[in-house]
Amino acid sequence: MAIQRMDNVLIVVEDLDAVISFFVELGMELEGRGPVEGRWVERVIGVDDVRQEIAMLRTPDGHSKIELAMFHTPKAIRPEPKDAPANTLGIRRVMFAVDDIESVVARLHNHGAELVGELAQYEDLYKLCYVRGPEGIIVGLAEQLS
Repeated sequence: MAIQRMDNVLIVVEDLDAVISFFVELGMELEGRGPVEGRWVERVIGVDDVRQEIAMLRTPDGHSKIELAMFHTPKAIRPEPKDAPANTLGIRRVMFAVDDIESVVARLHNHGAELVGELAQYEDLYKLCYVRGPEGIIVGLAEQLS
Protein backbone atom coordinates (compact mmCIF):
# COMPACT_ATOMS: atom_id res chain seq x y z
CA MET A 1 0.00 0.00 0.00
CA ALA A 2 1.26 3.48 -0.81
CA ILE A 3 -0.43 6.19 1.29
CA GLN A 4 -3.53 6.11 3.46
CA ARG A 5 -4.43 9.83 3.33
CA MET A 6 -2.94 13.30 3.37
CA ASP A 7 -2.62 14.13 7.05
CA ASN A 8 -1.78 17.85 7.13
CA VAL A 9 -0.01 20.79 5.52
CA LEU A 10 2.58 22.74 7.55
CA ILE A 11 2.78 26.54 7.40
CA VAL A 12 5.60 28.30 9.28
CA VAL A 13 4.45 31.66 10.68
CA GLU A 14 5.70 34.54 12.81
CA ASP A 15 2.39 35.57 14.42
CA LEU A 16 0.71 32.33 15.51
CA ASP A 17 -2.29 34.06 17.13
CA ALA A 18 -3.13 36.10 14.01
CA VAL A 19 -2.91 33.10 11.70
CA ILE A 20 -4.98 30.91 14.04
CA SER A 21 -7.66 33.64 14.12
CA PHE A 22 -7.64 33.82 10.32
CA PHE A 23 -8.18 30.07 9.86
CA VAL A 24 -10.78 29.90 12.67
CA GLU A 25 -12.68 32.71 10.93
CA LEU A 26 -12.48 30.67 7.73
CA GLY A 27 -14.25 27.86 9.59
CA MET A 28 -11.43 25.61 10.77
CA GLU A 29 -11.40 24.32 14.34
CA LEU A 30 -8.40 24.60 16.66
CA GLU A 31 -7.57 21.04 17.64
CA GLY A 32 -4.61 21.81 19.88
CA ARG A 33 -1.67 24.08 20.54
CA GLY A 34 1.58 23.66 22.40
CA PRO A 35 5.39 23.65 22.49
CA VAL A 36 7.53 21.26 20.46
CA GLU A 37 11.23 20.82 21.09
CA GLY A 38 13.86 18.21 21.74
CA ARG A 39 16.19 15.90 19.91
CA TRP A 40 13.37 13.92 18.27
CA VAL A 41 12.02 16.95 16.38
CA GLU A 42 15.54 18.08 15.46
CA ARG A 43 16.17 14.65 13.94
CA VAL A 44 12.89 14.66 12.00
CA ILE A 45 13.20 18.16 10.47
CA GLY A 46 17.01 18.30 10.22
CA VAL A 47 17.42 21.54 12.20
CA ASP A 48 19.39 21.82 15.48
CA ASP A 49 18.34 23.62 18.66
CA VAL A 50 14.65 23.72 17.72
CA ARG A 51 12.13 25.33 20.03
CA GLN A 52 8.75 26.05 18.48
CA GLU A 53 5.08 26.37 19.24
CA ILE A 54 2.61 24.59 16.99
CA ALA A 55 -1.13 24.68 16.48
CA MET A 56 -3.20 22.07 14.66
CA LEU A 57 -6.43 23.11 12.95
CA ARG A 58 -8.91 20.83 11.22
CA THR A 59 -11.72 21.31 8.76
CA PRO A 60 -15.26 20.81 10.09
CA ASP A 61 -15.53 17.43 8.34
CA GLY A 62 -12.36 16.27 10.16
CA HIS A 63 -10.66 15.09 6.97
CA SER A 64 -8.09 17.86 6.45
CA LYS A 65 -5.67 19.64 8.77
CA ILE A 66 -3.28 22.57 8.75
CA GLU A 67 -0.38 22.63 11.17
CA LEU A 68 1.02 26.05 12.04
CA ALA A 69 4.52 26.35 13.48
CA MET A 70 6.15 29.42 15.05
CA PHE A 71 9.88 28.97 15.60
CA HIS A 72 11.41 30.57 18.69
CA THR A 73 14.80 29.05 17.85
CA PRO A 74 16.26 29.08 15.35
CA LYS A 75 14.45 32.06 13.89
CA ALA A 76 12.41 31.39 10.74
CA ILE A 77 13.85 32.45 7.40
CA ARG A 78 11.71 34.67 5.18
CA PRO A 79 11.48 33.71 1.48
CA GLU A 80 11.95 36.33 -1.20
CA PRO A 81 9.96 38.05 -2.47
CA LYS A 82 7.68 38.29 0.55
CA ASP A 83 4.41 38.17 -1.42
CA ALA A 84 5.47 35.78 -4.16
CA PRO A 85 3.27 35.64 -7.29
CA ALA A 86 1.26 32.57 -8.29
CA ASN A 87 3.93 31.34 -10.72
CA THR A 88 6.61 31.00 -8.01
CA LEU A 89 7.94 27.47 -7.56
CA GLY A 90 6.72 25.58 -4.49
CA ILE A 91 3.43 25.33 -2.65
CA ARG A 92 1.42 28.44 -3.54
CA ARG A 93 -1.95 28.00 -1.84
CA VAL A 94 -4.35 25.79 0.05
CA MET A 95 -7.87 25.52 -1.47
CA PHE A 96 -11.09 25.27 0.54
CA ALA A 97 -14.63 24.56 -0.62
CA VAL A 98 -17.04 27.11 0.88
CA ASP A 99 -20.80 27.59 0.72
CA ASP A 100 -20.91 31.42 0.39
CA ILE A 101 -17.72 32.83 -1.08
CA GLU A 102 -18.69 36.51 -0.79
CA SER A 103 -19.45 36.11 2.92
CA VAL A 104 -16.17 34.29 3.55
CA VAL A 105 -14.17 36.96 1.72
CA ALA A 106 -15.89 39.70 3.74
CA ARG A 107 -15.18 37.92 7.06
CA LEU A 108 -11.54 37.28 6.14
CA HIS A 109 -11.16 40.93 5.10
CA ASN A 110 -11.73 41.79 8.79
CA HIS A 111 -8.55 39.77 9.49
CA GLY A 112 -6.50 41.75 6.95
CA ALA A 113 -7.06 39.42 3.99
CA GLU A 114 -7.14 40.86 0.48
CA LEU A 115 -8.09 39.37 -2.86
CA VAL A 116 -5.02 38.38 -4.90
CA GLY A 117 -6.85 38.88 -8.19
CA GLU A 118 -10.62 38.93 -8.58
CA LEU A 119 -13.59 36.81 -7.62
CA ALA A 120 -14.35 35.00 -10.88
CA GLN A 121 -16.88 32.47 -12.12
CA TYR A 122 -15.81 29.35 -14.01
CA GLU A 123 -18.62 28.43 -16.40
CA ASP A 124 -21.77 27.50 -14.45
CA LEU A 125 -19.76 25.36 -12.05
CA TYR A 126 -17.78 27.47 -9.55
CA LYS A 127 -17.05 30.90 -8.15
CA LEU A 128 -13.34 31.07 -7.31
CA CYS A 129 -10.80 33.44 -5.81
CA TYR A 130 -7.44 33.60 -4.07
CA VAL A 131 -7.15 35.54 -0.81
CA ARG A 132 -3.83 36.63 0.73
CA GLY A 133 -4.09 36.48 4.51
CA PRO A 134 -1.71 37.14 7.39
CA GLU A 135 1.97 36.49 6.65
CA GLY A 136 1.24 36.33 2.92
CA ILE A 137 -0.55 32.98 3.18
CA ILE A 138 -2.64 32.39 0.07
CA VAL A 139 -5.95 30.58 0.48
CA GLY A 140 -8.03 29.55 -2.50
CA LEU A 141 -11.81 29.58 -2.10
CA ALA A 142 -14.25 27.70 -4.30
CA GLU A 143 -18.04 27.86 -4.16
CA GLN A 144 -19.77 25.16 -6.18
CA LEU A 145 -22.80 26.53 -8.00
CA SER A 146 -26.07 24.61 -8.20
